[in-house]
Amino acid sequence: MSGGREQERLFRGDGSTYDDAVPLPEPPPWRRPRPDHDPERARRPYLIGREQVEVVNAALRLRRPLLVTGAPGTGKSSLAHAVAGELGLGRALVWPVNTRATLTDALYRYDAIGRLREKKDGADDIGSFVRLGPLGTALATQHEGRPRLLLIDELDKSDLDLPNDLLFVLEEGEFTIPELVRLPAEQAEVAVHVEGSQDKVRVRHGTVRCQDFPVVVITSNGDREFPPAFLRRCIRLELPQPRPAQLEAIIRAHFAQDGLERLETDWPRVEQLIRTFTDRRSLGGLATDQLLHAIHLLLQGLDPDDEHLKEAVLRELRDGGIR
Repeated sequence: MSGGREQERLFRGDGSTYDDAVPLPEPPPWRRPRPDHDPERARRPYLIGREQVEVVNAALRLRRPLLVTGAPGTGKSSLAHAVAGELGLGRALVWPVNTRATLTDALYRYDAIGRLREKKDGADDIGSFVRLGPLGTALATQHEGRPRLLLIDELDKSDLDLPNDLLFVLEEGEFTIPELVRLPAEQAEVAVHVEGSQDKVRVRHGTVRCQDFPVVVITSNGDREFPPAFLRRCIRLELPQPRPAQLEAIIRAHFAQDGLERLETDWPRVEQLIRTFTDRRSLGGLATDQLLHAIHLLLQGLDPDDEHLKEAVLRELRDGGIR
């Protein structure tokens, strides 16, 4: 395999250049653009156990937020995209939470400075300076008559008060925009922008109210506990680490787009990588996509068992970082 690896080398790192443009190999199937107009290609293969599927369906039937916890790399965020793809809910709206996130960030943004400049020029279309955030858009819009899906990613990174701040909006399905509430009666209806497109929705009397509760998926790495009142309103799902048989199914699903012939030819090596992966995962945690990366390198002619590649691709994670 080592001789083939030299032949497959792209970047030489010796200061030399190629005489002609080097054809780059295809990236993994999951690292290729997925156009909005091609829903079949937009679907990513996602496989979980029957028990976890039943919990997801319970949240869908109850239209309650699904709180997904699990170790990094178990597919918490990917689950939201898979649900949106399978149920035809359009592209998932995503709110990536960090320590500075506030509820207002997710509901709407108001460009007061931009509006002030426009007023100085004699115009005053306030709707042009209001844009709904991911949560606001999930409440205000639908996808072809169906509810939107909102992914609230890594809520455990938030300020302690944010989960409680979410409660009213998630329960009532509405919120007000103070800048629009204060408008005179003749401006009772205002068209505002939405997240991720140039579309607009009309807001009456400053209140955004959902026609249908959105599907909400909340992820957490389990770094802290949430308030009981918040947990009571969620359906909770713990995603376990995939076992070897499930890993095999995940691998076949991810590489099916490029055909399985080469995968089957190298399957003994793939099984060896699965064993290496599960052994190292038990020591410090590994994400499933690290195994997929190693297999893609194998199919490209490299040897992920070489120590330097193994340390780069299958390096254990500790407390969310590299050990």
